[in-house]
Parts: sequence; C-alpha cells; structure tokens
Amino acid sequence: MQLILTFGVLLAFALVIFCVIKWWNVKCIGVTPVPLFTFIAILFTSGLDVGLIMFPLTEFGGYAEEAAYSFTNPLAIEFGFWGFLIWAFYFLTAFYFCVIEPRVKFFEIPAVRILNNIVIIGTCAFTASLFLIYLPGYIPEIGDGESVVATFYVIVFAVILAAAYSSTDIKFVRILSVGSTFLFMALILGMWIYAGMSLSEFGSTIGNIGGYFGNLHKFVLPLTDYHEFYLFWWFAWSIMIGQFTSRFVGGLTTWQVLLSLLIFPSIPLAVWFSVLYFYHLNAIPTEGVVNLAMIVVGITFVINSLDSLIRLYTDNLSLTADRFGRPLYIAGNVAVLFLLTILFKSQWLQIQWIGAVVVGIYFACLLFILFTKRSEVMAINSSPEDRTLDFSKIEKAH
Repeated sequence: MQLILTFGVLLAFALVIFCVIKWWNVKCIGVTPVPLFTFIAILFTSGLDVGLIMFPLTEFGGYAEEAAYSFTNPLAIEFGFWGFLIWAFYFLTAFYFCVIEPRVKFFEIPAVRILNNIVIIGTCAFTASLFLIYLPGYIPEIGDGESVVATFYVIVFAVILAAAYSSTDIKFVRILSVGSTFLFMALILGMWIYAGMSLSEFGSTIGNIGGYFGNLHKFVLPLTDYHEFYLFWWFAWSIMIGQFTSRFVGGLTTWQVLLSLLIFPSIPLAVWFSVLYFYHLNAIPTEGVVNLAMIVVGITFVINSLDSLIRLYTDNLSLTADRFGRPLYIAGNVAVLFLLTILFKSQWLQIQWIGAVVVGIYFACLLFILFTKRSEVMAINSSPEDRTLDFSKIEKAH
C-alpha cells in the first residue's frame, strides 16, 4: 500500500506543478460562482470534518513520543498532517473539474462514474464512523467514556438524517458552510478565553509551526503508518471535494486558486491547533462546557461534510429529491450511510482501500487524457465558453 501511496503523492504534486505552469493565468469559473469568502467557507467546511475537532488533543502526546517525528515539535506535525501543502490535492481536483473535465468528460464514463460515487459514499460513511468512535471520549457522562453505547448510535443516526435533509436544497449547503465557519471561529475564541492565553503566549505557541515549513520536504511522503493513513484519507476526499467546490469558483486565475487553497484554510488551522497545543502543554482540562462546545462544532462539521457529499453523489447518479421525492430520498441515503458507518466502525472497511482506489482513478484519468484527449487538453486557454461570470448571481449568493 505504501508503494501505491508514494506513486499517488508524487503523481499528484507533479500534476499540480504542470497545471500551474501550463495554465498560470487561466480564469477559472464554476457553474455556480460565488464570492471568494463564500468559496473559501464552502471549501474549508466541506473539505474538513470532525477529525479536525476531535483528533489533535489525542495526538500531540503520541507525536512527542515517537522517534520518527523527533525532527520537529508536535504542533508542526499536526499542522503538517492537515494544512498547507496537502491542500494542493484539492487545488488539483478543483482545477480539473472546473477547467479540464468539461472537455474530457472522463467522469461521465459509466464505470468511472459508478466507481467515483462508491468512493464518495464510502468516504461519507467513514466520516460518520470517526464521529461515532470519538464521541465517548468527549461525552464521558454517557457510558464509561470509552465504549460506544446505543445513545451514540442514535446521535450519529440523527446527524446523518440532518445531513440528508440539508442536502435536498443547495441553499442549505451554502448557509451551513458559512455558518460552520463562523461557529468554528467562535469555538477558537471561546477556548482561547477559557484557557486564559495571552497574546504573547499565543505568539510563542504558534511559532512552533515554523518547524513544519522548515521541514516541508519531509511531509511529502509518508513518515509513518499513521501519516500514511492521513495521506490516504486526503486522497479519498480529494476527487469529490474538487468536484463539489469547483462549482463555486468565482473567476480566480489558476495561480490565485492555488494560493487561496494553500493559504486561506491554513490560517484558521494554524490558530486552532495552536490553541489546542496550549491546552496540551499546560494540561488544561476540557471536561464539561469545553467538550460540549467541541461536540456541537464537531456535529456541525459532520453535517456540513456529509450534506455536501450526499448532494454530490445523488446529483451524479440522478438520485435526486426532485426525482424520488424528499421522504424516499432522505430514507434511502440515511439507510445506506448508517449501514456503511457501522461497517467502518467494525473495521470491515478501511479508508486506505478507498484512498488506493482514488490513486487508481488519478492514473486512469491521466492515461485517458494522454491517449484520447491530449490535443484538446493542451489547447485549453479558458474555462468552458458557456460559462460567463454573472456578477448579479455572485452578489445574490453573497
């Protein structure tokens, strides 16, 4: 599996470099362009899930103890697993679906369309399973603080139900994306105040992230099995997030899209991880109101991630609420996702398998272009001609 991952990572970064050089100043326009802030909000909240909230506090200690990470500090490791360079995967797929796929139509090939949507459905369920697995530690008042009891299954079922309902209307997806962003900011501010962290202490803590940029090259390929898990996880997300967010690109040039994806999401990540690292360093307890606040934001992130992806695969497969009616649409999605969630939780399915399939899709798409669409792709100098930047639409969306 590591060989597959190494090939996939090197291929992805090589394609990023090629696309930026070849189409440096091409203006990228999605089918539903929105203002930059809304685009970043949709990208950030769709492209990240509950792991962002629940993982770091449980991981800092492990990073400090493992020899493979000794070249830098735990905060830099955490940031490296979530931030900056890794968002180039999302740039690659967002650019592809915005500019190249309309000419290539690789993902309209029946077998590819089915496989891609199996990946999307599976990754949706994996997201829900992570939430299920980590819930006991954040609500120790229910059960023994470690075991997954019936109440947690009910909570996850309700979250999937809410996401399925939200996915029935694209306006819900947009509103929830922007709302999730502000809620996340409020969580950061609230935890900062609760910890009593001064600006100088924050500056000292966030300075540790420099250990990531000073060792950027070491994060390209997997450092450990756990880093491998993260990279496969990012691959599993990459195609579907690019396919979804490409709809909302509002006229940025290629290099601007790349910088937007590398920089804007990384800023709140750096601040969030720094606040959590301060908690870790000072052994500040999070029981009670802090855990509750993290759970609320975590639930919002899960709903926001799932509704975007449900919307995507149901549109791709023409399994829409308009076609089947809202009740049947919601019931079908909830049943499939809840069953797969249980399978992931029981280890019958693993995210590494899905990530490996995505690497295969990357490679197959590249071969398809090289052998059948090379001249059309190399001649691209703009977004599809039938897309015009409708500023009245952007203002309305804003």
